[in-house]
Amino acid sequence: MIRRAACCCGQLSLECDGEPSLNAVCHCDNCKRRTGSAFGWSCYFGEAEVTIRGEAKVYAFESANGPQERSFCPECGSTLFWRSSAFAGVIGIAGGPLVASGLGEPTTTASEDGRCAWLTLPETWIRFS
Repeated sequence: MIRRAACCCGQLSLECDGEPSLNAVCHCDNCKRRTGSAFGWSCYFGEAEVTIRGEAKVYAFESANGPQERSFCPECGSTLFWRSSAFAGVIGIAGGPLVASGLGEPTTTASEDGRCAWLTLPETWIRFS
């Protein structure tokens, strides 16, 4: 299955072939800042499964889990994908833009200790602190 995602203006887009190796929400401060929301929704695909089109600007920084690069559209600012040394060989892709391409609900929640107290998630999800 081919899934497609694009930034708000459409200048930066990507296609993912197959199923994500991980479909998760994360409650760490890094993901909250990246999304401006209560959590980040991330899907991870192997590097070879992702085709990127358009120009991306990269913000590189040192995170608690090692070096990380966020790639975003220089026109509209949408963060579409990222790479992290903690997840070598895969690309993290924002979950929201993939929904229209048939992405199902996440199955995992990470950094549970940072989850907003008002947010409840399905009991069937895998949980990591």
